[in-house]
Amino acid sequence: MRIITGKFKKANLFTVPGKTARPTTDYIKEVIFSVISSCNGKNVLDLYAGSGSLGFEALSRNADFVDFVDFSDKSIKTMKHNIEKLKCTFDCKIHKKKVSAFLNSIDKKFDLIFIDPPYDKDLVNFTIEKIIDNLLLSQNGHIVIEHSPREKLLEKWNVMTTYNKNYGSSVITVLTNENLQA
Repeated sequence: MRIITGKFKKANLFTVPGKTARPTTDYIKEVIFSVISSCNGKNVLDLYAGSGSLGFEALSRNADFVDFVDFSDKSIKTMKHNIEKLKCTFDCKIHKKKVSAFLNSIDKKFDLIFIDPPYDKDLVNFTIEKIIDNLLLSQNGHIVIEHSPREKLLEKWNVMTTYNKNYGSSVITVLTNENLQA
């Protein structure tokens, strides 16, 4: 697993050991970052972060800051190794918390939020709901979700959906906060 482009281009990232994590492929990362186009100056939230590859890719593409959230000790340790490797200690923060607890405790707005939960655990709609209810997405901000084709988004998110495509074992959905009332 590597950084595709930007200031950390071609850097190989450490991956979470074991078989519980499902790393985002380079192809899926290319799709995600071509859809959102720019990370320049954005505050980013990487939920269910795992190794942090999506957040680190955003940092490489000039995001201002990334908050990583995961509860797994293996994931936290892996992200710390990646932060050391990329020398980006001042550009990010790791939060060892359950995602729901973090979303209920933060009062910051984010321009870009990645959701890549364990597949088929019914976490996608719940997580989107928490983000919207807690007003965590900035105006014109994006939520990028990598999810199982078996886990369908609720119809109420259709008004925000700007991209949705099946890539076999993964679906990429992008929600944009441009159509909601402020």
